[in-house]
Amino acid sequence: MDASIKDLPDALAAKAGLEEAMGGRRPAVFLDYDGVLTPIVDRPEDARISAAMGDAVRGLARRTTVCVVSGRDRPVVQDLMGIDDLVVAGSHGFDIWSPEAGTFEHEAASGSEELVEQVTAQLREEVGGVEGALVEPKRFSVAVHYRLAEPEGCERIARVVDALLAERPDELKMTPGKMVYELQPKLDWDKGKAVLYLIDTLGLDLAEVVPLYLGDDHTDEHAFGALRGKGIGIFVGCAEDPEVAGRTTAADYVLASTEEVERFLDRLAR
Repeated sequence: MDASIKDLPDALAAKAGLEEAMGGRRPAVFLDYDGVLTPIVDRPEDARISAAMGDAVRGLARRTTVCVVSGRDRPVVQDLMGIDDLVVAGSHGFDIWSPEAGTFEHEAASGSEELVEQVTAQLREEVGGVEGALVEPKRFSVAVHYRLAEPEGCERIARVVDALLAERPDELKMTPGKMVYELQPKLDWDKGKAVLYLIDTLGLDLAEVVPLYLGDDHTDEHAFGALRGKGIGIFVGCAEDPEVAGRTTAADYVLASTEEVERFLDRLAR
């Protein structure tokens, strides 16, 4: 049963309850990037983590497995983080890199590049002239950001996205986010399946390991749901934020901001 975000216990304040839930097991920590390791910004290319957050992530990674799971392309995430020795799963888990195994891709993503290229070209043509719109091409998806667009522009972008989905109902799906639409091949895949795949692939399906997933967006709900009964989900966001207010979540705990995430990671690393 999903809960209101405002009713979740704070992961920092509920230290005893969280430790009881972990049961002395070693955490394996999965982190979304945007909104968790860095605040949401107007332009995606500006989302670089702070030096303090980088230190917190590195410190935890020296103690246990840390994996960044993002909808962005993996090389982009690695560049934005400036950290080259972490497990990173880009494109919602289709493209994974680890220091030990190198790069490996999930077979479900193969063959989708041409479709994504076609949709990207169409979006650029149809919304490229909308002031404030930003088309972000990715290897296995394409995102249309509208945070900087005026209301009329947002309406036009929504109509274009709806028309594309109607044109390709068997090929495309849309994942909503914070002021962004992400169009992806219509595959039976999401961040929940990605995290379970990573747990198996990285050899973390062990009785002595408890997976923790920190996320802030609609796409992260699949991961929270997938870990229910197997791990711990932590929603990152303030219940008073207009983009969060009224939402329910499958997460177990909440952290109000990226600053609290930093403090939480430091605590886990002790």
